[in-house]
Amino acid sequence: MRILVTGGAGFIGSHLCDRLLERGHKVWCIDNLRLGRRRNIVHLETHPDFWFGEMDVLNDALLGNLFAEVGFEGVFHLAANSDIAAGITNGRLDLELNQLTTIAVLEAMQAHGVKRLFFASTSAVFGETDKILHEDSAPLQPISFYGASKLAAEAYISVFAHTLGINAVILRFPNVVGERATHGIIFDLLRKLKTNPSELQVLGDGKQSKPYLYVRDLIDAILIAWDKMSGPLNTYHAAGIGSTTVREIADIVVASAGSGNTRLVFTGGDRGWPGDVPTFSYDTSRLQSLGWRPERHSTDAVRYAVDRILTVGF
Repeated sequence: MRILVTGGAGFIGSHLCDRLLERGHKVWCIDNLRLGRRRNIVHLETHPDFWFGEMDVLNDALLGNLFAEVGFEGVFHLAANSDIAAGITNGRLDLELNQLTTIAVLEAMQAHGVKRLFFASTSAVFGETDKILHEDSAPLQPISFYGASKLAAEAYISVFAHTLGINAVILRFPNVVGERATHGIIFDLLRKLKTNPSELQVLGDGKQSKPYLYVRDLIDAILIAWDKMSGPLNTYHAAGIGSTTVREIADIVVASAGSGNTRLVFTGGDRGWPGDVPTFSYDTSRLQSLGWRPERHSTDAVRYAVDRILTVGF
């Protein structure tokens, strides 16, 4: 297939490009390099079936020309502002990079007859709840602009799927960890520790607890959902097994990269920043019914991700 990956130079997008090429697809990767990094895809630039363009999805003319020139058969839309804390201080980031980019992709697909879409969504669409989250859980009351914009994007996809003939998969991601990350808790803690090995500041009280998933397990989830797409709209949850606290992650980072006597300093409060959801839990049985299961427990995924990041650099 001729496939477009938006946000393809990002953390998850670059791993997806790797796997799609391994499957024998022809991959066009576009990224504005705001959060994506050229180094994430430099190993692909000599591949005969890979093309990269530094492009803003919101540039309708360039996007339309690319669709017209290539004749895509499928789109994986991962372009987004995935830095939730940054979106709290600038609400337009999420409006533009999450919601409006999705509308731009949908309109280009409709204009050029492309029928298959994968969309990267998030648990943040639900807001804060102590319930186990099923795909049809309600109410959906996001507490961040990130969650709100992803929820709005899901709604637009639903209309295009049910009314305008596009077949779509929505996969709501958990916290994803691994090499090539450009932000997130492991990345942030490692950078802080590199700056000051004697003291590590940890946001919140350390009790925040979430399921973490290693990036390659997520790519497996993306592709099995894509392969088994049926009907106009398919929504799934993916998550690691169990959960891991922020304190546990800090301890793993210090044990792997610290000086041996690093002091943890917690900023306090029950969350890392306004809009952060301190704990959530997914039901993943719908995706598991397709044959997917993560290889690692959440804490094992964190430990493995720290080792991989320290090996390849950050």
